[in-house]
Amino acid sequence: MFEMLFRHTKLIFVWGVLVAILSATVSLLFPWQYSAESQVLIISRDRSGVDPYTQSKAAERIGENLAQVMRTDDFRGKVMESASATFDKTRWTNLTDRKQIKKWQKEVAGQMMYGTSLMKITVYSTKDDVLPLASTVTETLTTHGWEYVGGDVAIKTVNQPIVSQWITKPNILLNGLLGFLAGMVLSSAWVIKYKRHLFGF
Repeated sequence: MFEMLFRHTKLIFVWGVLVAILSATVSLLFPWQYSAESQVLIISRDRSGVDPYTQSKAAERIGENLAQVMRTDDFRGKVMESASATFDKTRWTNLTDRKQIKKWQKEVAGQMMYGTSLMKITVYSTKDDVLPLASTVTETLTTHGWEYVGGDVAIKTVNQPIVSQWITKPNILLNGLLGFLAGMVLSSAWVIKYKRHLFGF
């Protein structure tokens, strides 16, 4: 079997390249999105007899809760109603409620950076819209986050949103690589299954 694959290495490689090109080309048909990342510091205000380690763990739990809160329709509504919002809201107006929240959960995410009391906020959108959307999301979290976890917490922006230099979604390079691997696997399977029967190799 391995000898057969080795004898048809060129064929397998060519098919890998062709599928990689096809995968990358298909990726270009999807909407291009950039990402913007910001960071907020979560501070527990309850200092009565609590050691720093416990405070850090409490901040992590709060951050985990906030990351889930950011996915909710209530939080999305606060972002949309923010007085400082300058992003394009028309992208949402023609969608049903279900599609709006699904789109929101794909484009806005929070992730706790454990051991640091920092939360990373990542927003995906168009090149022109990603920065204003990320700024509004970050501001809304720092302004209204305490409403979801109680008043004994402060949320402070420590890093303003920074936009990626390149397209983040779709990941054309990754899709091309996966296409190359898939092409090689499929062509290898074809060689093993049919070459022996058709050509007597």
